[in-house]
Amino acid sequence: MTREIPEITLNDGIHIPAIGFGTYKLWGNEGAAAIASAIDNGYRLIDSAYNYENEGTVGTALKRTSVPREELRIASKLPGRYHTYDKAVKAIQESLYRAELDYYDLYLIHWPNPIQDYYVEAWQALIDAKKWGLIRSIGVSNFLPEHMERLEKETGVLPSINQVELHPFFNQKEQRQWHEANGVATESWSPLARTNDVLTNDAIIQIAEKHNKTASQIILRWHYQLGSVPIPKSASPKRQLENLSIFDFNLDNDDMAELDKLTRPDGRMNDQDPAVYEEF
Repeated sequence: MTREIPEITLNDGIHIPAIGFGTYKLWGNEGAAAIASAIDNGYRLIDSAYNYENEGTVGTALKRTSVPREELRIASKLPGRYHTYDKAVKAIQESLYRAELDYYDLYLIHWPNPIQDYYVEAWQALIDAKKWGLIRSIGVSNFLPEHMERLEKETGVLPSINQVELHPFFNQKEQRQWHEANGVATESWSPLARTNDVLTNDAIIQIAEKHNKTASQIILRWHYQLGSVPIPKSASPKRQLENLSIFDFNLDNDDMAELDKLTRPDGRMNDQDPAVYEEF
C-alpha cells in the first residue's frame, strides 16, 4: 500500500507522503487503536497538535504498530498561548515528552494569532528546535501570505508547509498560488469539510459515478491533483483504506472545473479568518 502513495519534497529536502491521516478528536484507547489501524493500513504521515490533547495517544499508537519509526512522518503543532520564545521551546519539548518521541518530523505553528503578535518569536523557537534536532521540518498552519512574508523577512526562513482549511466549498486558490510561487507546500485540514453536505453534493456524486469511486475518493483525488496534501480522518479501517485508494485514476479537466465551481466566498466552516482569529 505505501508503495502506491506518491511523495512530495518540501523546500528543506524532507519527503512526506501525498496524503496523511488526521487525528483530531481521536483520544484514549479507541483513538490509539484507530491511529494504529491507519498506520497498519498504509498511512505514514500522522497529524496531531498540542491542543488536540492526543499527542500521547499518537505515541501509544506508534508502539502498537510494527512500522519502523523512520518510515513515519509524525507532525504536531504549537498552540497560541505558547508563542513567546521561552514558552514555545518548552511546549515543543512537552509535545515530545507526551508522545515519547525523540523528534517530530514536522512541527507547525497552529495559528498566527496576529492580534497577540508573537508568531515571529514562536517561529524563531521552531528554527532553533530544528537546529537542536528536535524537529526535522518546520512549518505553519492557517498563515496568510503576509504572515509568512514577515517570517522570511525577519528570520530568513520560510515555512516548509502551510496547513490550511481547504475543501471543495473553500478551494483557497489565491493562497495555493502564493504557496506554489514561493515553494511552500500546501496541506489541507478538513479536506472533506466535516459535513455530509459535501459528500452528498450532486456534482460530486455525478463525478464519483463516472469514475466508479466514492464521493470521498473524488474529493481527496481533487486535493492531490491541486497539489495539496489532504489529511482525512476516520476510525473505520474500511474507510481508512478507501481514503487511501485515490492513486489509480485521474480526474479530467472537466471534473476539476466542476469541483472548482463549488467554492464559496464564505466557504470557511467556522468563520475562522486567520487575519483576526485567535487560538490559544
